[in-house]
Amino acid sequence: MAGVVAVIPARYASTRFPGKPLVPLLGRPMVVRVLERARRIPGVDRVLVATDDDRIAAAVRGAGGEAVMTPADCPTGSDRACRAVEGLACEVVLNLQGDEPALDPAAVGALVALVRSDPALPMATLASPLRSEEEFADPDVVKVAIGEEGRCLYFSRSPIPFLRGAAFAEAPVYRHVGVYAFRREFLARFAAWPQGRLERAESLEQLRALERGVPVRAAVVEWAPVAVDTPEDVPRAEAALRAQGETG
Repeated sequence: MAGVVAVIPARYASTRFPGKPLVPLLGRPMVVRVLERARRIPGVDRVLVATDDDRIAAAVRGAGGEAVMTPADCPTGSDRACRAVEGLACEVVLNLQGDEPALDPAAVGALVALVRSDPALPMATLASPLRSEEEFADPDVVKVAIGEEGRCLYFSRSPIPFLRGAAFAEAPVYRHVGVYAFRREFLARFAAWPQGRLERAESLEQLRALERGVPVRAAVVEWAPVAVDTPEDVPRAEAALRAQGETG
C-alpha cells in the first residue's frame, strides 16, 4: 500500500485559459513541470495526474508519468483527486495544484510531515506570510486566519483578519497556499458532501470542511506560489523557473 499519493488535477477547460496544462514553459508542458516537482516531494510514494483530456494524459505519459482519466464535471480539484484514487489503497492523498509549475517540494514536504505527525488530523494545508498590503486586498489572493497550533479558523478572498488599530507589518496575516493533504477515508467523505453555502459564496473548496466542523491545520512555510491563471502569467512563471535553475 502506498503511504502518500500526490494527485495533480489537470483539466483542459478553463474559463480564463483553456488548455493551460499544456502551455509550454521554457519549452515543456506546464503539467510536466508540476509532475517533475511533485516527484521531489519528501515522503511521497506515488504521483498521479488526474485529467479529463487525452492530450494531457498523452503529455504526462510521454514524460514517464502516470495519468488517470476522471470525469470532466468534477466540481473542484479535491473532488477530482478523490476520483483518481478510487480503488487505491493509501493513507494520505495530496491534492496539488496543476497550475503551480514552480511548486516547492520542501514546502509540500512540511505538509506531509504535519499530517503524519497527527494521525487524528483529517485534513491539512499550507499557508505563507503575506508580504504586501496589495496582496492582502487582492480577492485573487486567498487569506487564512490561523489560531493556535496552526488551526485554520476561516479562509476568505476578503482581507482577514480586519486590522482595527493594527499595522499591517505587525499583524499575523497569511495567504493560503492551495495544497491539501487528506486522510484517505476523510477525502471520500469530503467528496460525498454537497458544496456548502460558504464554499459556493467564496468559491473556496476548503470551506466545505470548516462548515461541517472538521478541523483543518496549516503548515506555515515561506513559499510564495506563482500560479498560472491567465496567458499573461506565463512570463512570470518562466522567470520563477529560471530563478530556480530550471532550463528547457
